[in-house]
Parts: sequence; structure tokens; C-alpha cells
Amino acid sequence: MMPDQDLSAFSLFDLFRLEAEGQSRVLTEGLLALERGAAPGALEPLMRAAHSLKGAAAIVALEPAVRLAHEMEDALLALNRAGAVPVQRIDALLAGVDLLQRLAQVGEAGLQDWLAANQHAFDAAIGAIGAPVAVAPPVAAQPVAEEAGAMPATPVQQASDELLALASQARLQALQFAPFITSLERYKRSQAGVMQLLEQLRDAATASRDPHLADLAALVMARAEPLKGVLLSHIAEADEYQRHAVTVTSRLADQVLALRMCPIGDGLHSFPRMARDLARSLGKKVRVDLAGADTMVDRAILPRIEGALTQMLRNALDHGIEMPDERRAAGKPEEGAIRIGARHLGGMLLVEVADDGRGVDPQRIRDAAVRHQRATAAIAARLPDAELMEFLFLPGFSLKESANELSGRGVGLDVVHDLAVSLNGSLRAESRPGQGFALSLTLPLTQSVVRALVVDIGGEPYALPIARVERVLKLPQGALVTRGGQQYIDLAGEWIGVVGAAQVLGLGCPDAGPELSLVVIGGGHDRCALAVDAIRGEQTLTVQPLEPMFGALRDVACGAILDSGAPVLVLDVPSLLVSTNRLLHEGALQHLGQPDDAAGRRRVLVVDDSLTVREMERKVLAAHGYKVDVAVDGMDGWNMLRSADYDLLVTDVDMPRMDGIELVTLLRADARLQRMPVMIVSYKDRMEDRARGLHAGADYYLAKGSFHERALLDAVADLIGGPLID
Repeated sequence: MMPDQDLSAFSLFDLFRLEAEGQSRVLTEGLLALERGAAPGALEPLMRAAHSLKGAAAIVALEPAVRLAHEMEDALLALNRAGAVPVQRIDALLAGVDLLQRLAQVGEAGLQDWLAANQHAFDAAIGAIGAPVAVAPPVAAQPVAEEAGAMPATPVQQASDELLALASQARLQALQFAPFITSLERYKRSQAGVMQLLEQLRDAATASRDPHLADLAALVMARAEPLKGVLLSHIAEADEYQRHAVTVTSRLADQVLALRMCPIGDGLHSFPRMARDLARSLGKKVRVDLAGADTMVDRAILPRIEGALTQMLRNALDHGIEMPDERRAAGKPEEGAIRIGARHLGGMLLVEVADDGRGVDPQRIRDAAVRHQRATAAIAARLPDAELMEFLFLPGFSLKESANELSGRGVGLDVVHDLAVSLNGSLRAESRPGQGFALSLTLPLTQSVVRALVVDIGGEPYALPIARVERVLKLPQGALVTRGGQQYIDLAGEWIGVVGAAQVLGLGCPDAGPELSLVVIGGGHDRCALAVDAIRGEQTLTVQPLEPMFGALRDVACGAILDSGAPVLVLDVPSLLVSTNRLLHEGALQHLGQPDDAAGRRRVLVVDDSLTVREMERKVLAAHGYKVDVAVDGMDGWNMLRSADYDLLVTDVDMPRMDGIELVTLLRADARLQRMPVMIVSYKDRMEDRARGLHAGADYYLAKGSFHERALLDAVADLIGGPLID
């Protein structure tokens, strides 16, 4: 898994540019959602985005951007308190976002000249954002499908979830009889040995010609003999009870699952009419054929499948089906055909949308990839057709050079791909130029049951959704090749990065044996081979949500129960890939079979939701010999603190999910972590802000506004000493 870019090679302005692009996207999407009627409560992430932009701009001394982001943050805070969002204010905020995006696109060499030339634009944007407007009464929030994510569970769905959990627990209790029966079998073997000794004792007593001893031995045998039958009866009854209990609880779980299922046709009935109307608006003729409408699917995810199929249908209509005259010229009927089919395949749900249109010319994808700067011309020319199809799933990627009402904006198949990934499924495209195009969406039948590959990592079982597993391999350790400091294997002529699953999960990095057990996860260029202890095999698992007390566990999707009755964690493959990339960018991936060369260095955890700030802090500390890990917010930082040992915590205050004050408070309440030194690095520099941080338990408070590299290093040295342990 070779990264395209290494953040350690970026300048601070490069990092600001990356952060400005990401936070501007958050602000733009959030403001548009508010304009469409989303609840005013959605302002919270927008305030955090503006705050992060302000801190990032301060780090690189962009004073006009700091003032603009500060004004945006204040305006968003005022809107949040007012509970209403005037349209004029949204217009002004969007104009401010546009200005920050333009700033991020300026080259570093011409930055000061650009700022001087656009000083008036910044002043005008700040004035427009702060100008008073008439506040209209709050508008009732309308559900926005794109922001809503999964639909809220209905009472029936909630009840079925609880029933499924109870059925799974009952099945687990039934499985617990197995070890009890095994212990009874051991007692039976011991009893047989005792009976054999009693028989020998009886024979010896008879041979001794002592009537009293012989009578006593006979009495003992008479009393002991019925016990054999009693124990055998109890074993038979327990075995029968277990079989019956497992059967009943399994049937109960199956019936609860059946209650959650419905025919996929329930969500497809409107598609033929939708296709007809859209085709007419485009001047085309089309018919839609439905196949497999009675295929059962989890009703909880059917609305999300409908949304994905809508995008797939629109793609077929606009990109695939030709105009009537073009079809006639190609010897095709004027009316195009789109087939939507669903079926069960290998324990998964397979939904296909295929058309008989023009298909996709691979050269058009190559040209678009170069045009969108997704690949160089040389690389695009070498890519096989199967990999070229994956470009169609990238955000912002479109084969059209201009947009119409239906497509060309680069939004569509990326949404379908994201849905597939979020549901532990996959999306595949196949094209026959001049004949047609097909999209295949593969998903688990239900989100309550997952077909998984069970592996051992760090001596414990873990499960990986089988839909996210590409291959399973066993190779000698000699097959590992080190290139550019990273270990790889050659898989059919392609280099795949190898990482230790135990290290990614924070379980250490045990030495690799002579044979490697590898699981290739991910897809396309974003994949890697996880080295695990052992591969147990496939199982169908009934998933269980984790208890809220555990919070969000990094790289873990949910829990489940193995066939043996033992608990297992189901890993989140996209999160695993993110964690692996993070270790790779930090240069912290440990080679299999090699000791950790950073074992003697002091370890620091940097927690900040600003990419610019945390990368700058990481670079400074790492350059002076400290071992540095980073977390993107308080929740991520709390999970990392609980899974590894650190000498110092450096944290921001304002962050999503869990802020720095909450993080420090949790740390001080934890028996293992409460003595760890803590430094707060925050843009807030008021006395009350400092007092709040120190009251929560911080040992040092450093303001980002007056931030200097020397100040950070001196503070860290004061708290934990130099980077090397004597």
C-alpha cells in the first residue's frame, strides 16, 4: 500500500491548503443543507470547521484569513443561539468560504501580493457576514436524505433488534451446556475407574474367605451399581436439552430475522415510472425490466438501497442510453432497455443495473482521469480496464465536460460506492463499448447477520466481513520484499503492502514465524495484506451492537458470538485502512519480525482536529527525537490513550465528538492515566479559558496565537524531559 503523498514532506502552507479545502467543503455542504431546511442544530460542526480554519490560518500567519474565519465563527455561533438561519446570512457565509478557497489555491510564492490585492475583498466579506439582517421565524426542519444517513429505526425495527439480541443471548446460554456435558463425560470416565476398583476390591474380599468383608464389599457394589445408570441418564437428558434449546433459539433468531426482511420489489415499484419521466425529459425512450422483485432484503436498509439504485438508474439513463437517432444508426431499437435484477448469491444480496446503451470507452476514462488530475497520462495509459472503472466511483469524477440537470457534476456513483463500503459490501462496473454498461452492487442480506472470516490476532479471535476480504494467503516469510522502507508481497505482478494486524490494532507486533498468514483487504489501490496469527475460517455471525459504555472503538464495527459461544469483535475494514495509512504516513509501521526501534524514546500523543496544527506539532516533536502519535479528535485520542502507553498528552480544546476539556477530565479520573502530564495547545488565550483548562487538570497551557516551535519544545521538556530515556 504505497501512499500517493507523504505529509511529512509538506510545508505548513501546504497543510493549510489541505485543511482549507476540507473545512470549506464541510462549511459549503452544511450551509446548503441549512438552506434546504436542515435543523439549525446542524450549525455545531460548521462552527468547529470555522474554528479549525482560524487556528490553521494563525499557524501560517494569514491575518486576513484569521479575521474572516473568526467572523464566520461568531456569526455561526449567533445563528445557533438564535435558532434561525436567514438566507442573507447564508449567502454572506458562502461568499466567505469562496474567498478562503481562492486563498488556498494561491501559490506560496505570490501569496503576499495576492493578499495585498484582495484586502478589500476580505474587509467586504467580513462586513457582509457581520451586517445585521432581519431574522425570520425558525422554519420547521425537513429531513435531508444526504445528511440524514441511516433512517431512524421504527418501533417495530427497534423491537426486532431487541428480540434478535435476546434470541442470540438465549442461544449463547444453550451453547454453554456443551462444556457442562463435557464435564459430565469426564465424571463418567472417573466413575468407570472407581467401579472397576470396587469390583477388584469385591473379588479380593471374596477370595479372603472373610464373610464380613465379603458382605460389606457386596453391599458397596450394590449401592454403587445404580449410580452408573443415573449419571448416564443425566448426561442423556442434558444432551437432549442442549440440542432442543439450540434448535429453538436458532429458529427464534431465524424468525426474528425473517420479520426484518421484505421483498426488494417493495422499494422498486416507482422505478419504471421514474425512468419514463426522466427519459422523456432527455428526449429518449426507455423501458425498465424488473427481475427478482421477490428477493428478500433487510427492510432497515431498503431505503438506502433505493437511493443507490436511483443514482445507478440516472447514470444509465444519462450516460448509457443513446438518443433515438443514435440507436437507429447503431442498428438498435429506438427504445433503450434497462434491467434491474436482484438475487441472493453466496449468502449476499446482489443487485444489478444493466443497460443496452453505448457503454463506456476506456479511453474516455483515461482522458477524464488526466483532465481531473487523478492520474498522469503515462500512468492512465498503463492501467487495465478493470482498474479504470474504479475512477467512476471517485468523488467529483465525471466523463462529461459540462453539466446538465441530471449529471456531470461528479456526484452519483461515488455515493453508491460509499453506501456499499458503509454496509460492508462492494460495487463493480463492467462495460462493453457500443453494447452496454452494468453496475453490480453486492451487500449483506441483512445488517444483523454478517458472513465473516475469523482470524486470530494477538492471541484473540477477530472477524472481518467477507465482502471486504479480497484474498487469503499463506506465504513463507522470505516472500516479503522491502521497498522504500515498507514491506510488500508480489501478488500477480502487483505490489501489495504488508502490515501486522496486531500493530494496527495496538496489540504490539509479535515476531513473524517462518510462514505468514495474510488477509488482503480493501480494493483497488487502497488495499493491504494484514499479517495475522492464524486463519480459523468463515462463519455466519449475528452481530451485536457494542454497549454505549465502551464508546466508539477505533477499527471496530460491532461485536458477535462465534459458533463456539465465545465473543468476537467484528473489525471495520475502512477504518483499518485509515489506521494503516496513518501509521505509514508517520513512518511508524514496524517490519514483521523486527523489534521496535522507538522503544527507548518518549512517546507523545497529539490530539487536534486541525490537520495543519497536529501535523506541525508532530513534525516539530518527531524532528527532535520524540515518538509521536496523532488523533483527530477527543474520542479518537481517548481510545488511543486506553490502548497504548504515552508519556505526554498534547491536546486542543474545541474538537468534535469529545473536546479537550472532556478528554482531560476523563484522563484524570482514570487510575492508570491520571498521573500523565497534559499540555493544552489552544487558540483561546483568555484568562478564563486558561483557568478552565488548568482546572480540568492540564499541567501546561500554550496559546496557538503566540505559538513558537521553541516554546512547544521547552514546555514538553519541562513536563517529561528530553526525547531519550536514560
